[in-house]
Amino acid sequence: MPEISTLAIFVVTAVVLIVTPGPAVLYVVARSIDQGRMAGIVSTLGIGTGTLVHVAAAALGISALLVSSALAFNLVKYLGAAYLIYLGMRKLMVREEIYRPESLEQTRLARVYYQGAVVNILNPKTAIFFFAFFPQFVDTAHGSVAFQIFFLGVVFTLIGIVSDGLWALLAGALGRWLKGNLKFLLAQRYFAGTVFIALGITTALSGAHKK
Repeated sequence: MPEISTLAIFVVTAVVLIVTPGPAVLYVVARSIDQGRMAGIVSTLGIGTGTLVHVAAAALGISALLVSSALAFNLVKYLGAAYLIYLGMRKLMVREEIYRPESLEQTRLARVYYQGAVVNILNPKTAIFFFAFFPQFVDTAHGSVAFQIFFLGVVFTLIGIVSDGLWALLAGALGRWLKGNLKFLLAQRYFAGTVFIALGITTALSGAHKK
């Protein structure tokens, strides 16, 4: 268990990193504006689930393997990029109805959650970031290193869920107002599709991680 002073520094640093708009925030905002605040919140939970997968991997040392293997890094990076681009292309090409039955809405939200988790799991920069960030706050004299990394990872994930959730609420409220405009109804899928494609290209080309 990290010391209180170390944990406080970690929390402050994590908040600064997380609240800065990056791919995760843009993904949540796009979902919220396109499909409403509930979809944004569900995306946030999906992204949080994906983050926990990376946390577990970091705690078990899998992140070290990913960093040392250029083939593994490139494979996962381009799979994640391709998935984001696929989501964007599907949004641009498939015209969705404005109103849907209640049962279909529930299925859609489940898919939104799944997509958010997959997008984050297939982002190797998250593993790279955790591998570089967490060891700075780990002290071998204070118990299991794996437990300390996992504990810090859970704290990081909870901060991310709260931050991204606030972005989802804000963007969702803006989205409902914009959806009163017919022109936006016709254009919203192009906005969301373009954002997803841009995130996919960014994932493939960039080398630095940003929340």
